[in-house]
Amino acid sequence: MALALRWLPLLSLLLAVPARAATSPEVQLCLQHLKPAERERAVKWLGPLEELPLYRVQLDADPAKREVRGKVQVELTVKGRTRSELFLRVTPNAQGRQVTLSEAKFNGEPVALERPEPTLFRIALEPPAEPGTVVRIEVALQAKVMPGKKNAGSLLGAIGATGPAGDYGAFAASPDFLSLVGVVPMMPPLDEDGQPWAGPSGIGDLALYEPSNVLGSIGVPSGWQVHATGEALGEVPGKDGRPRYSFAAALVRDFPVFVSRGYQMASTTVNGITVESFFTAPDAAVGKRVLKYTASALSEFEQRLGPLPYRSFRVLEAPLSDGAGGMEFQGLITVGSSLYRGVTDPNSILAGVQGMEMLQEMMKGLSAQGLGDLGGGPFANLAKTLERTVEFTVAHEVGHQYFAGLVGSDPIQEPVADEALTQYAAVLYFEWAHGKPAAESLKAEALVSAYHLYRMSGGEDGPAHRPTEQFSSSMEYGAIVYGKAPLMFDAARKRVGEETFQRAMRTYVDTYRYKWARADGFLRELSKAAPAHARELGRLQARWWEEAHGDEDLGKPSLGALMGGMDATQLDKETLKLLEDFLGPMAP
Repeated sequence: MALALRWLPLLSLLLAVPARAATSPEVQLCLQHLKPAERERAVKWLGPLEELPLYRVQLDADPAKREVRGKVQVELTVKGRTRSELFLRVTPNAQGRQVTLSEAKFNGEPVALERPEPTLFRIALEPPAEPGTVVRIEVALQAKVMPGKKNAGSLLGAIGATGPAGDYGAFAASPDFLSLVGVVPMMPPLDEDGQPWAGPSGIGDLALYEPSNVLGSIGVPSGWQVHATGEALGEVPGKDGRPRYSFAAALVRDFPVFVSRGYQMASTTVNGITVESFFTAPDAAVGKRVLKYTASALSEFEQRLGPLPYRSFRVLEAPLSDGAGGMEFQGLITVGSSLYRGVTDPNSILAGVQGMEMLQEMMKGLSAQGLGDLGGGPFANLAKTLERTVEFTVAHEVGHQYFAGLVGSDPIQEPVADEALTQYAAVLYFEWAHGKPAAESLKAEALVSAYHLYRMSGGEDGPAHRPTEQFSSSMEYGAIVYGKAPLMFDAARKRVGEETFQRAMRTYVDTYRYKWARADGFLRELSKAAPAHARELGRLQARWWEEAHGDEDLGKPSLGALMGGMDATQLDKETLKLLEDFLGPMAP
């Protein structure tokens, strides 16, 4: 705490600091976020850490008005080529003009600010910046946060949806919670022509950036609390009497900010990482179990995939929407409120679902026929299924700390690169923590059934390796990228053997740590580990990711397959009709 108090006066003057020296105290403060051993590893992969982009963020949030104001300054050492322009991306603008940037400055001088795309801003550098020089850009921002969606409390809210989901509640306000993901403008990666990677499409993740250092100071009204990634440096009253929360983060690919009121916290320590779970008072029991699952997942993944870089890790209950179970950020994850409440009251997951009354009647019919246990399908032992879903969601989001946290990849053009491997890593976590039978049940329940439900709802199979914009809905995206595509790794693992597969996963993380990997990056490492299988592995990836063999590989979709192998003739005609009407037209 003494260190935090020492630097708080500095944080209050973030935007007035001149260009940093080679050993900037600000960078040293950010590096407190890292485990001691990580600094040497990071320098090996990234070079001098003081040359990474440094973001100085100063925000003030007004939850009552759903407004955010502030300033952001970015300082970086130009590398590679002469830069005549810099870009900033704010992902909330994919849903409209939610964030306005103004008063742009380049090295202290006013410059024009252009907006070539909804989420993208361009700053021209005059004169152009040569490699090796340090440049500083600054913008003021003002944001209006949209109200959260009505289905934010429903885990099944995406069922029946035919179009894009939007941002899943990433930039939304509820009475006691502000999710401000993407409000901090950050510099997008550039392609070989110096142009920014594509922004969010409304399906899947929002964006990912180069590893950077961040100092953040966020003011909120009394009674509210701020959550962000990084080391928490303390809470002090600002000039206006409002509390200000400060954070220092190192080597992060984004800087999410959340504001809550009335949340509780439980914490533990695992492998030198302080793990904190934040949750609402009614969800305290589940929030404490989420802490246990998070610590378990961190322990299992670090043992097999190598150390994570940060000294702190936070998991935060958040009112996500459109069926999202969680969101990942480096050093911080969110888990949907629907999961917390679904475990306590399984009927709550039906809130906001299209055809809710039909589904409730169908489940009553199943119960009346003594079919409360349907052999492991999604309607079986609902409370237990939801508890497994909570743990699986936590494992998935923790897995994202490696893919695409440490191992970066393009979440818009190649979402399968990180999502499929992360989903399979979560299945592996269940095997490591609970044994092979539990993992096999989870695989059928979370992956295969997702694909079958989509197909039975009338959806068509298709390739998994394509940009997010080419998926027609979140349901299609989930079924193919999260359901079918991860099972390519299962097939590859059976070919090369357990030891070789796990060695390749570790090598993949080590090889691409803090770098960018393409969709074939893991296959390359696996082929090196098992050269005799290289050609066969290439065919496997093409079959599962480029082609459409889902029905052949996962079994033809049917009510029996969806419900864990039960013979649908066990259902009476009325219940069977309700189930078929709810699912929609049967796929051939």
